[in-house]
Amino acid sequence: MKIYKMIDRLLIFIVIISIGLFIAYPIYSVVKLSFFEKGQFTLKYYYALFSMDSLLLIKNSLWVTMLSSSFTTILAFCMALFVFISKDKIKFYMKSILMLTMISPPFVSALALIMLFGRRGLITHGILGLSVNPYGWQGIVLLQVIGTLSFASIMLIGAFENVDVRQIMASRDLGANPLSTLFKIVVPAVWPGILSLFFILFTMNLADFGTPIIIGGSYRVLATEAYLQVLTSSTLGKAAAMSMLMVPPAIVAFYFYRKNISSSKGMGEGSKLAISDSYSYELPSYIRYVLYLVVGGFFFIMALKYGNIFLSTVSNTATGKLQFTAKYLKDLPRSQMQSFWRSIVYSMVAGVLASFLGVVLSYYTHRREIKGMKLVEFIASLPYIIPGTFFGLGYVAAFSKSPFLLRGTAWIIIFNFAFRQISVSNKAANAQFNMIDKKIEQASEDLGASKIQTLFGIIFPMMKSTFLTSFVTTFTASMTAVGAIVFLISPGKNVASVEMFQSIENGRYGIGAVQACMIILVTVAINIIAMYLLNRDRKQLVEEEE
Repeated sequence: MKIYKMIDRLLIFIVIISIGLFIAYPIYSVVKLSFFEKGQFTLKYYYALFSMDSLLLIKNSLWVTMLSSSFTTILAFCMALFVFISKDKIKFYMKSILMLTMISPPFVSALALIMLFGRRGLITHGILGLSVNPYGWQGIVLLQVIGTLSFASIMLIGAFENVDVRQIMASRDLGANPLSTLFKIVVPAVWPGILSLFFILFTMNLADFGTPIIIGGSYRVLATEAYLQVLTSSTLGKAAAMSMLMVPPAIVAFYFYRKNISSSKGMGEGSKLAISDSYSYELPSYIRYVLYLVVGGFFFIMALKYGNIFLSTVSNTATGKLQFTAKYLKDLPRSQMQSFWRSIVYSMVAGVLASFLGVVLSYYTHRREIKGMKLVEFIASLPYIIPGTFFGLGYVAAFSKSPFLLRGTAWIIIFNFAFRQISVSNKAANAQFNMIDKKIEQASEDLGASKIQTLFGIIFPMMKSTFLTSFVTTFTASMTAVGAIVFLISPGKNVASVEMFQSIENGRYGIGAVQACMIILVTVAINIIAMYLLNRDRKQLVEEEE
């Protein structure tokens, strides 16, 4: 039994050290980098942010971020409200479509906008005979709205699902009209979720450097400047200070997110008990028409977006006319195919690592309740709170020199993938542990099994669905990641998402479309396989119970 105790302690040590080394240390390194130069404390990087040029960057960033976050929140509210008042079958299809449209590489919207509505766009030039300039702050706002709308809608749908339907029914029974019920019952109930979503979107859009680079033209923003500082400057201090400015909105977003989670606890059970299959919440016809317009517009834009991407792999629209060709498939460099396969391997390894550590962290924190592990769990959640570029810059600062020299290796990318997503696995495991009876573990230990034997022999088999879901989430996020790893790429270690970003940035739109399709197809395939395995396990469980 001593050997099992040693393994148990070693596993605790590995969890604590790995989270400290690959999460806390990179974050500390960015903070240190922004305040110190050659070992001396300085505020010069922050003073530099108050120059006229930097203030213009901040102003530009706040302008486009406020607009895109506000528009996305409003549209997501309409989408979520439509799902809320719809029948179960429509709800299922809407959620499925929103999930599928989230499985998308970054900058796909930018690629579609340029190829459809650019100066030589298929629609603007080929059909309408116009030469339209899509570049500028308007393009940034439009693409950020399109790129985040599916994610935002899914988040708000979750908030709507926690609305206590008894309150709606009581309001209607007391004579309130549907519009009054909407603004006095429904909106206040989901308001914490709306605020949470707004600040999360604000953080995401503020840290978005790729969209402004591709579609912004001469319009410069803070995230883009921080990205260029890393690539062109020998000192990273200014880039670190710029990244630090993106953290406060992220902290505010996390606060509202936690507040929303706390306020929704206990609401779901009551609402489920009160829901009647025959009950439907009707809204005035003019509001329904607005919702239909928003949802219809969303489907139209998604059809244009993905249809154009797939069409662009086998056609040339550079002349403004549609000409079918296999040129882009032939021109895809062999090195980029290697990057694609490398992405799959890196994402799979990261998925396994993040899922394993997330489950183990949850076990030691909430099942064993080991002292100090809640602090470790909080640290593990930080990469999911802070912007990706901040976390990527942290890896540059932390692992570019001894004693932890990892830059230039595959592991720096894999660890960044895994520890960026470990919080997702941890939260999923926490929810699953609430459903597992502790008596099962106690019975195992009463029969002579050690805690580590119980963990691997009892708990892990019962957490199979959670492990698989976490793996797929991490795999998908890793296949489409750019912001957190763009600084970490080295010769021979490039990945498909960054290759795609570089292709679009350099104007090779056809090859970028081929790369986007490859990423979409493999991520969708992995998700479909996972859904099949999960459904098969559920069916087997139901059959065993019967």
